[in-house]
Amino acid sequence: MRDEEAARQSAERMAMMLVDWGFPRMPARVLMAAMTADEELLTAADIGERLGVSPAAVSGAVRYLIQLRMLIREPLPGSRRDVYRLPPDAWYEITALKGALFKVLAGMSDETVQALGEQTAGGRRMATMRDYFLFVEGEMPKLLERWRKHKADNGLD
Repeated sequence: MRDEEAARQSAERMAMMLVDWGFPRMPARVLMAAMTADEELLTAADIGERLGVSPAAVSGAVRYLIQLRMLIREPLPGSRRDVYRLPPDAWYEITALKGALFKVLAGMSDETVQALGEQTAGGRRMATMRDYFLFVEGEMPKLLERWRKHKADNGLD
């Protein structure tokens, strides 16, 4: 049986953990409200009610989450309002989206290595950073493929 108060507190703790990692506060709270909801489709009013904030406070957060592909906006048939839902695999989506960032960071790190010289202390640190991001970028497609296989093998789709 669902314990609403325990679920709300747990969702808030998860949101605050995301905030500690650098995620904006309201988008983190909105994301956790959507993740823990039993309903698949939520309006801004539904989310605001769960969080104790106005629907207007929710609007900026949902725009942010839509840009990250962590929420999908759909029109509510017969209404001027929209509903929001999580994509089928939100965490996969954001991880895949961040893959391009690793390549950019590797390129920028390499530019800095070239400017500093690889034999300087700063150049060596930047070369390590570059090599790390190149490694992560190369491994990410394999890791995401392993996740897809794991989901299929374990009936998580």
